[in-house]
Amino acid sequence: MPGAFVFLKPKIHFMKATIILCTALVLTFFGSESFAQEQKPKSPPVTVSGKIDGITVTVNYNQPSARGRKIMGGLVPYGKVWRTGANATTSIEFSGDVKIGDKTVTKGKYGLYTIPGETEWTIMINKDIKWGSDEYTEKQDVARVKAKPVKTAAFVEAFTISVEKNLVVMRWENTEVSFKISK
Repeated sequence: MPGAFVFLKPKIHFMKATIILCTALVLTFFGSESFAQEQKPKSPPVTVSGKIDGITVTVNYNQPSARGRKIMGGLVPYGKVWRTGANATTSIEFSGDVKIGDKTVTKGKYGLYTIPGETEWTIMINKDIKWGSDEYTEKQDVARVKAKPVKTAAFVEAFTISVEKNLVVMRWENTEVSFKISK
C-alpha cells in the first residue's frame, strides 16, 4: 500500500490550495466591503431642523459639493425645475400649519423644488416627494413664492440649507436665496 499514498499527496496539496484560495477570496470580499463603506458619499444625506413661530421645520436633502464645477447657471441650470439638492428630492416637513407667501400649508411632509434664476428664484412646496425632478407637476404645488438671490459673503463649497429665524435659507457657490415661513 505504499503506492496509495503517492496518489493522495496531490489531492492533499490541491485541497490545501483550494482552502487557501477560498480564504483569500473571502478576505478580499469583506475587505472591499469594509473599504466601500468607509468612503464618504459625494452627496451625503443631511437633516436640518429649526423652530419658526413654535412650528418645527425639518428639511431632508442630499448635499452636493461644487468640486471645481460651475454651479448656478451650469450644473444647476437657470429656468429649469431643480430638486434642490442631489439624488432624491429634498423634503420639508412642518409640525403644524404654516403660511408661505399668501398660502396656508397644512402640517405634513412635502417636496421642496426650486426654479433658479439669475435675478429671481421660484420656490415650490409640492405634495409629491418623488426621486429627482422629472416627475414634478405644478398642479401638485401647495405654495409657490418668488425669492431674490443675493451674493454670499464667501464661496460655499457644499450646498447648505438652514432654518434661521423665520426663514429657510439655501446657499451654494456664491448664491444665497431664502423664503419666509410664518404661523
